[in-house]
Amino acid sequence: MFNKIIKRAHAHKKSAKSGHHENSSNGQQFYEVVMKHASRTATATATPAAANSDPVPSPSPVPLPRPLVIEHLPPLREVPSSERPSLFLRKIQLCCILCDFSDVSKNATAIEIKRQTLYELVDIVQSGSFKFTENQDDLVKMISANIFRCLPPASHENTATETGDPEEDDTFLEPSWPHLQLVYEILLRYIVSPETDIKNAKRYIDHIFVLKLLDLFDSEDMREREYLKTILHRIYGKFMVHRPFIRKAINNVFYRFIFETQRHNGIAELLEILGSIINGFALPMKEEHKLFLIRALLPLHKPKSVHTYHNQLAYCIVQFVEKDNRLAEPVIKGMLKYWPVTNCQKEVLFLGELEEVLESTQPAEFQKCMISLSRKLGQCLNSPHFQIAERALYLWNNEHIISLVAQNRSVILPIIFEALERNMQSHWNQAVHGLTVNVRKMFMEMDTELFEECQRRYLEKEAGAREQEEKRELTWKQLEAVAAQAVIG
Repeated sequence: MFNKIIKRAHAHKKSAKSGHHENSSNGQQFYEVVMKHASRTATATATPAAANSDPVPSPSPVPLPRPLVIEHLPPLREVPSSERPSLFLRKIQLCCILCDFSDVSKNATAIEIKRQTLYELVDIVQSGSFKFTENQDDLVKMISANIFRCLPPASHENTATETGDPEEDDTFLEPSWPHLQLVYEILLRYIVSPETDIKNAKRYIDHIFVLKLLDLFDSEDMREREYLKTILHRIYGKFMVHRPFIRKAINNVFYRFIFETQRHNGIAELLEILGSIINGFALPMKEEHKLFLIRALLPLHKPKSVHTYHNQLAYCIVQFVEKDNRLAEPVIKGMLKYWPVTNCQKEVLFLGELEEVLESTQPAEFQKCMISLSRKLGQCLNSPHFQIAERALYLWNNEHIISLVAQNRSVILPIIFEALERNMQSHWNQAVHGLTVNVRKMFMEMDTELFEECQRRYLEKEAGAREQEEKRELTWKQLEAVAAQAVIG
């Protein structure tokens, strides 16, 4: 029985081998496929051995030219005019080949040839010395082949940490940047070039292209994000037909960051683009833009990593309030909704942003939210974290805020008076104590009668609280005495 099993196994191996040779003889090619990190968009990359074979069908919407061997080509200006179009196309096709930067010394020649070719393409597109518009399709395919790639695993995924501080993490630098930078330069100069016809270019710089650009904003390389920021801003300015789509796509990036991942490297750069876009909004402001403020910008105060993009976020928020003062109320209420409870660094940032918003707030809008705002400021004044208390007290150095408070002092002073008195009596920090004295003196000079009335009420409240405490202590002593008698009896 055992011998039969052995014979069957040998027969199966022979048939498998013969089947493999038959497939090979029929011309079928086999590609080695390397899958990238699962946390980012997965792509398949053919090995160099398979690069010269017939291409397999790809789901990519942008078909690439057939790969060539990287070889030195003569400069465009050194060949006759009749040969330049074909040479220009060959240079574009050469630049579609991706070099392996994992071993630079091994591929140094190919890397340098491609770098020089890319540099020449940059010069051609910038100078306008050659009409490249006939090759727009091939040019954009080459750009796509180089920049649209699977991003490497993020730093926090490599270290398995739940949270990461960008200032503490090692800065990641893209190994292929010598080529990527030149490709980004070609794309940027292609977009801004007067030779570029927008009607034709929008067929290549389409919605799919824009979405892929937005995906790259998650790159950890700051140099790449800076190029992406400039390029996307130029696309927004020049391709007016894409503007609503770009705004919506950025919204979706924010939504996913806020409500799903809580991680993204390019939020600050996207907010910088939006800052310029908001600055150009026409008045009266569209309802779409107001919804963007309420649904996307204000919730960006929620993530723990807000400190990495807070300057850009605050600029966008203030731009909205400056353009339409009526938005001050929903902005202030939105900030109070997302006000941090345990993160002191965030709270200091919020107070700074609140001051900028209040500088553009009119009295009518301030009155709609002054009660809840005054209560929150009272809590900040009594914070044991001296930077929070100090930053809250600095608000009274702003003349516009003092004006708003003075007009509504009969409502605001009774709310924050207790916080001022507690700081005077028990705050441990001398700087906070000194600032509290100044604010208290300002209120006294602003309205002496109101100040004395608030002081009287505060003293009555304190006396009532002491009386209640004495009664509570007396009750406990009586209970202890009764319990002691019961034990003795």
